[in-house]
Amino acid sequence: MTSLLHHTWSKFRHAGTVFVPRLNFSTSRIIYASEEEIVRIGQVSKRVKVPKNPELVPKNFLPEKIPSETLHDLKWMMQKDVLGQDIFLLGRPGPLRRLLAQQYLELTKREMEYVALSRDTTESDLKQRREIVEGTAHYMDQAAVKAALGGRVLVLEGIEKVERNVLPVLNNLLENREMHLEDGRLLIPAARYDSLLQDHGQEVLDKWRLVRVSEDFRVIALGLPVPKYTGSPLDPPLRSRFQARDVQHLPYAQQLDFLISQAPNVDREVLSRMLSFSHTMLTDESSALGLSDFPVENLVSGISILNSVPELSPIEFLSRFYPYKLFLPTEGQRSVEDTLTTFQISDYHSKTNRLSVESVTHSSENPYAVNVEMKIGRKTRKVSVKGGNSPRTASQFVDTSYHSWMIADLILSHSCADFCVIGPRGCGKSVVVNEMANLLGYQTETIQLYQDMTARDLLQQRTTTHTGDTVWRLSPLVHAALTGKMAILDGLHRVHKGSLAVIQRLVHDRELQLYDGTRLISEERFNLLQSEMGKSKAELEELGVRMIHPSFRMVALAEPPQVGTGKGQWLTPEILSMFLYHDMRSLSQAEEVQVLTDLSGKPGEVLEDVLRVTHKLRSSEDAQLRSISTSLSTRQLLRISKRLQKFPDESAYSVISKACLTRFLPTLAKDTLDKVLEKHGILKTALEEDPDIKCSIENNTLTIGGTSAPLYNPETRGKVPETLFYDTPQNLAVMEAMLQDFLMGEHLLLVGNQGVGKNKLIDRMLNLLNKPREYIQLNRDTTVQTLTLQPSVREGVIVYDDSPLVQAAKSGNILVIDEADKAPTNVTCILKSLVECGEMILSDGRRIVPHNSTETGDNLIKLHPDFRVIVLANRPGFPFLGNDFFGSLGDLFSCHAIDNPSMESELAMLKQYGPNVSEDTMRKLVKAFSDLRNMADDGQIQYPYSTREVVNIVKHLEKFPDDGLGNVVRNVFDFDSYSKEVKDTLRDVLHKHGIPIGTDPRTVKLAKEIELPSHRVIGTWEQARAGLGNKRKFIRLPVEQTSISMGSTQEVNVQKGMLDRVEARGVGFSEMQSYFPLPFHDFAVISDVTVFRDQHKRPIYDTINVLTSNPVFLFSMKASEDKFSSMTLNQHFDTRRYNMVARPRMVPLGGKFNQILAIYDEVTGAMVLAEPTSGSILPVKVGTVFDSVKDLRNRLSGNREAERIPMRMCTDFAADNKLLFFANGGRSIELMDLEKGDLFKMELPFNIQSLHPLSENEFLVVAAPEDPQEEQESAPIPRRDTNLFLLKKEESSDALPNIITPVNQNTGIESITALDRRGLSGFGLKLTLDENISVSNTMFVSPGTYANIAMGFPELEFSGNEIISWPRIQEETVTNNQNQPHSSIKKFLNPGRDYIFLNDSCQIVRPVTTNEVPRSGVAEHVVLGNTVAFLEVIDLLAKQVRYIPVPDAPQSSPYASWYKNTYPDKVLGIAEMSNDGLVTVDNSGTVRLWETGVANLQRSLEEWRRMVGGNEDIRLTIDRVSGKDVDSPKHGKIDAKNAPHVGGNTWAGGTGGRDTAGLGGKGGPYRLDAGHQVYQVPDHEKQNVPDHVKKAARQMNRKAFEERLREIKMSEYDAQLYEQYAAGVKRQIQSLRTILQSLQAKSKDRTWLKNQTSGELDDNRIIDGLTGEKSIYKKRGEQDPEVGAPQEKPKRMKLVVDVSGSMYRFNGHDQRLERTMESSLMVMEALDGFSERFKYDIVGHSGEDSNIPFVLPGKPPENEKQRLQVLKEMAAHSQFCMSGDHTLSATVLAINELGMVTEDYDESFVIMMSDANFDRYGIRPENLAKILNRNENVNAYAIFIGTLGNQADEIIRRLPSGKSFVCLDTKKLPEILQTIFTSTLLK
Repeated sequence: MTSLLHHTWSKFRHAGTVFVPRLNFSTSRIIYASEEEIVRIGQVSKRVKVPKNPELVPKNFLPEKIPSETLHDLKWMMQKDVLGQDIFLLGRPGPLRRLLAQQYLELTKREMEYVALSRDTTESDLKQRREIVEGTAHYMDQAAVKAALGGRVLVLEGIEKVERNVLPVLNNLLENREMHLEDGRLLIPAARYDSLLQDHGQEVLDKWRLVRVSEDFRVIALGLPVPKYTGSPLDPPLRSRFQARDVQHLPYAQQLDFLISQAPNVDREVLSRMLSFSHTMLTDESSALGLSDFPVENLVSGISILNSVPELSPIEFLSRFYPYKLFLPTEGQRSVEDTLTTFQISDYHSKTNRLSVESVTHSSENPYAVNVEMKIGRKTRKVSVKGGNSPRTASQFVDTSYHSWMIADLILSHSCADFCVIGPRGCGKSVVVNEMANLLGYQTETIQLYQDMTARDLLQQRTTTHTGDTVWRLSPLVHAALTGKMAILDGLHRVHKGSLAVIQRLVHDRELQLYDGTRLISEERFNLLQSEMGKSKAELEELGVRMIHPSFRMVALAEPPQVGTGKGQWLTPEILSMFLYHDMRSLSQAEEVQVLTDLSGKPGEVLEDVLRVTHKLRSSEDAQLRSISTSLSTRQLLRISKRLQKFPDESAYSVISKACLTRFLPTLAKDTLDKVLEKHGILKTALEEDPDIKCSIENNTLTIGGTSAPLYNPETRGKVPETLFYDTPQNLAVMEAMLQDFLMGEHLLLVGNQGVGKNKLIDRMLNLLNKPREYIQLNRDTTVQTLTLQPSVREGVIVYDDSPLVQAAKSGNILVIDEADKAPTNVTCILKSLVECGEMILSDGRRIVPHNSTETGDNLIKLHPDFRVIVLANRPGFPFLGNDFFGSLGDLFSCHAIDNPSMESELAMLKQYGPNVSEDTMRKLVKAFSDLRNMADDGQIQYPYSTREVVNIVKHLEKFPDDGLGNVVRNVFDFDSYSKEVKDTLRDVLHKHGIPIGTDPRTVKLAKEIELPSHRVIGTWEQARAGLGNKRKFIRLPVEQTSISMGSTQEVNVQKGMLDRVEARGVGFSEMQSYFPLPFHDFAVISDVTVFRDQHKRPIYDTINVLTSNPVFLFSMKASEDKFSSMTLNQHFDTRRYNMVARPRMVPLGGKFNQILAIYDEVTGAMVLAEPTSGSILPVKVGTVFDSVKDLRNRLSGNREAERIPMRMCTDFAADNKLLFFANGGRSIELMDLEKGDLFKMELPFNIQSLHPLSENEFLVVAAPEDPQEEQESAPIPRRDTNLFLLKKEESSDALPNIITPVNQNTGIESITALDRRGLSGFGLKLTLDENISVSNTMFVSPGTYANIAMGFPELEFSGNEIISWPRIQEETVTNNQNQPHSSIKKFLNPGRDYIFLNDSCQIVRPVTTNEVPRSGVAEHVVLGNTVAFLEVIDLLAKQVRYIPVPDAPQSSPYASWYKNTYPDKVLGIAEMSNDGLVTVDNSGTVRLWETGVANLQRSLEEWRRMVGGNEDIRLTIDRVSGKDVDSPKHGKIDAKNAPHVGGNTWAGGTGGRDTAGLGGKGGPYRLDAGHQVYQVPDHEKQNVPDHVKKAARQMNRKAFEERLREIKMSEYDAQLYEQYAAGVKRQIQSLRTILQSLQAKSKDRTWLKNQTSGELDDNRIIDGLTGEKSIYKKRGEQDPEVGAPQEKPKRMKLVVDVSGSMYRFNGHDQRLERTMESSLMVMEALDGFSERFKYDIVGHSGEDSNIPFVLPGKPPENEKQRLQVLKEMAAHSQFCMSGDHTLSATVLAINELGMVTEDYDESFVIMMSDANFDRYGIRPENLAKILNRNENVNAYAIFIGTLGNQADEIIRRLPSGKSFVCLDTKKLPEILQTIFTSTLLK
């Protein structure tokens, strides 16, 4: 209530008027009798003594007329004083309590000793402190002792802030007026001292070192009530020694009267409404709503603003004191706005363009007064404010309308008080405040605040003189106060509020007590003291009293508080009372364009795109996007604009990606940002490496790519870095971008994983520039002091050694700050002023100033113009979990994301490290490590493997090439060999890429070999001859020629994708080389496979093309790459009129059609030419003109169309761009010449069974069996003696061979399945037939034979051709099931379609079903149930047959098996690759590459064994074993403390030991997880356990297992059932637990505990150590939470699962119910043990209910039985529930439930798991979208775990970005959950 009086005089004080009040008290209330020196208040009187030290008596705090409420308080204080009792004044935050104490002390003329308590206050600050004077340590009495001895009043402010163990030192002084001092003296009460003095005399008492405590000594404590406010509650013994008084503000009526008197220009009604609102905010009802106190005292002091400019709206005025939108949640804001509406206070004016500064003039009468003329609306107002006397300097400030209003508004606040500007990072706070200071003639002193800043750092710091004496050095803040500067406190949100409390008195009273005893007081009090004491300024300063300059002002800068979080909510009621507040927004787009245009030139198209996206992000409702927008601050946009002016080739996507470091954003945030960019036409562009980029130095100029820079010429090259560096396109591209920023004078920030080469890139660039560097590496122990200076003691004198930072600032060297994320951001934030303004204050008092600064002085360091800062930091987030340097200071730097090199760049670099290492080996390494890095990014493994490890492996292989790769990689992965889960994961990844780590070299699983039956001659073929006695003449058939028509070229969208390639020989050696799945449609089946072969016959460079039908899709990929392209061709093959699926076949063309496929469909006869790389499609009309006319006639006449005979395509001449067709079962043969555009057609006199081209001049035709019903007149040949015919050309120029020549045979061959016109080579024929023979031949296959060879056919036409055959022997097959094809497709069957003839290997390969495989041909290791088909390899050279199993796909469409039965001719698609390789594709889309040739297999086997290693013959083997043998299994002792135990055989729950129950050891009875890190005993040592020990361990294991089941009442059947579910997600559980453990470990990072009596020496307390202080140490420990501070809240998750009937119904289709149960189990298992950090429950929804509880909140299942019971309930409910759907209502209910308790949790998640069966129940995705976004405090997500077709994809497309997922594989769920958790980190 006394604030009113205080602020009355504050008004005069700030105006520069010295006002000395006259005491004219009413005798009825206060009687002041100077002759008797007695003050009376009512009936209470107090004798007043003349003060010995009048400078210590508070001055000018008593008003001329004291309100009655204040008199009551003063009377009570006088009563306590008379009684000799100490006082405790409580009240709301603000100056009221301190003001009342000072009024009483002024009234009674009492001297005051003041101590502002903080968390840094120690015992020495209260009792005695040692100082070194002339080399000797002396004890100096501090405030408590001086007050006790001098009879003064000790005022202790901030009792709740001091640590609990400090104030008890005053207990005895308070109670008994006794205290033992460090110098040996003993303070005793006055009465006792006087008695002893009378008895013993002064000399004895001095000898006893007794000291008298004055009877006038009193203590007044000032504190906040705890609770309601945060802080330490009073210690009971301390509390009992005080008398308490609650100090209240003045009543409403008195305050209103005062406001009216002070603001005559303001409407009385407006003042009344504003005061009513402020008092409402102080009621208990407002407190119950969580609303902060309104600082009503500040309202009284600031009313002069409204009086000067009455045109301000009430809300504009009140928002300075109570910026509720900044610190209150939505509900609180709504409550405040309702109250404002109640009192008719509304924002009815627009702020922008309403207020502006017209002119600024300095007063001629007062050098520190400035007259500001302001324009508001159409009126002009004059305001007098404080100012400096520095001349205004030119600046680059751009005066936008908003900035103009902001500066005018700040000047209004400046006219009466200190103020704080709050705004997002980079919005221009510093620029605006500096411009205001420049306008008013101020010099500024920027003080960077940081979290660990102590009260001493704010006020005074200890140091030593050159003689070693200790002295106190003034801080920049105090220096600014004495010299009249404007002190800019930058980072108010970072500093601890306890440290900030020490300047409250400076803010409110303009008084300050320093540690050396000096008192700073305001100008009017200083002048008053001068006049009263008759002393000069110098004499007062000798007495320790100094004047605060009248122009001194404090301006605080801060970022907005984080509403709803305990740690981020810095704007407490106490800080709220210290300043007036201004909310500064980011600039609008138009304003930002104006700023950028004025400072960097007109924005181009790219910058306009960036600006448009920036403002979209800033205004987004998505908290993630708003957080991302902070990286695109005005400061960063200006940097981007300048860069684009100089380097305009960069794309908008690249600019935004660099500024926001999108590479390291959480997945959801990145996807959401990409969609926003896409909506604005900014498409994602892949960074294309320029393979031709070069780095060169010519004419003293460095050139990288297209950027050049001059070389430096340093005085010494000693600090120019040297490093081994290999140029790659990716590295050079990054260096060029860095060099561009460097040339623009920017500071750089490089962010990336460890080992990606950040240091090497910087060192390389600096080496090329010939630029020296200073290097500093940060860590968790880095402090602000060690970052700048390193103090040390030399010969008793404190000496500060310059850190690399200071050295670089002086010399102009480059400062490289490494591991910036390891240091706390509150430490690194002090770099802000250095990077932004070139200023920094050092701990030894020196200041770094810009190189163009005009300031002079010995303590100034001019920043060198060449100085640059380059910061290196690891990526934020998981798995590094470092401090987010980028998030704190990223927009100060030009940012570069340094990623692991691309595969090609990494491969190029590795080739330089290991030129003799095979490229195949390096490719395996590069791919494997790429996968591991992605897994680390996803949180599946913790360690992010880097290029550094790959380089080390390659170096080893280069030096020791005989070491197997499988052994060498252990150099890297043995670190993880003791964690089973990680070890299994790594092994799977390495095996996937063909790196056989841990693989036994004996693991060779080749197909079983069966002896091929002996060959025999079965007869001859003989070509019939015409003439010479033969009466028969051969027929010449007519050939019809037409032209083919080509359609217009069409473009098809080509989709790109990544392949999940697995190298099959990582786990063992077999014929299969690798495999990978293609994303086939659910209904798709394989139609054809073909290969673009490499011209050098290298299979790894072949291009594989895969064609599917139903729908028709074309996939294309390189054999060795991990990318594929796909395009749909379904629209070109419409088979609906045939009621069949298309059966397309394709063939590669040559010549001018190289790399183009001809695709022909037998069903429709349609044909297209397709270029897979470009997506170009050229339709080709196949039918002749006659066919078209016939078709048209049938349509017009209505005749029924005759059944179409399908034409079958032969591919033999495709390389010449000629395609041959024949009618299967018909008589037509057609030849299409694509180059000439001609089509030739002829009709045979018989039906064709098969056609086999031998050359372009000869075709072998197999005639179909004669039909008795066939009309004889239609056949030119009345009788057929053979079914084999040769078609020959009469003339070589003939288009088709049209002379029919019968081939007589006696072999009995009725049909030919497949034929190879190349035959066997002479060498192959010799070895195959075991005869020295060389003759042309043709190889073919016919039913009942493995292979046949027609010797000399067709070249030997005048003699018979022997037919050599290998007949098949009927054997028992594996299965006898014979699937018959559907009758509608029999005419399309082509048994010979997939025969592959490998000439070099003399092999014939074809896919066969298990029905055709003889039982004797199946090897023991083959599992028939997991086999989709076999490859039958007929090896004529080795005289063997092998059946190679083709594994079934892990997941396949249920329709694939149905199609397999319907189309049994197409078990697999198969094609030949270069070098006799094979590729197969099954109906699930799995592509597999094979080797079947014996020579190739032998060569590959040798390479594989060399890669596996372990076969070398060495004489000395050293095995690392434990040295201890197992004894007998036992449970082991139980450690009550659950400490980790590694090795040994004593404790249960240990790891890596023996005999006892634990993990990772050997010989124990069973596994026992005690929650510690696992150390694994090597497998080979486990295998050495004796059999009897194994048996005993097994028996003990079973016994313990049974005991465990009895304990939880679980049957063995249930245990097996539970294990079935758990086994499938065991690794995923571990992955999720790894993420949670890392987050928990991060939260438990220890901090430095200071002011300890043991530990490590605190550099900040070195001088205290010299003087003999004890508490000068620091040590690591877990910081106890601040008393009263909000507790760390757990995360809350609600899992809403779908248990509707459709889940059970379609479980057989896609296992959706099983996935739900596995997912629920994974959550329950993974969160077990994390109950303090995660609270969850699981509810279900179905057609019956929307809230079916399975796991209750806070009551998770405790054991396996309870978890299994949850799963059983889910399954049972889904089976028996009624149909229907409550997805939406269940989600609404869950979100509403968590939304009501969000304040109790750190974050709240609702994860809804459902199938995508929305259509059936009419659920619109748009409704679900609204529900997921209904509460911004609840993070709601949808995971679809079941779908029919593309239902889920369609729903996700219509849901909000980042809110939904499709999870058809439970293994992906941990990744999705981690994505969900990490997405909220940006909020």
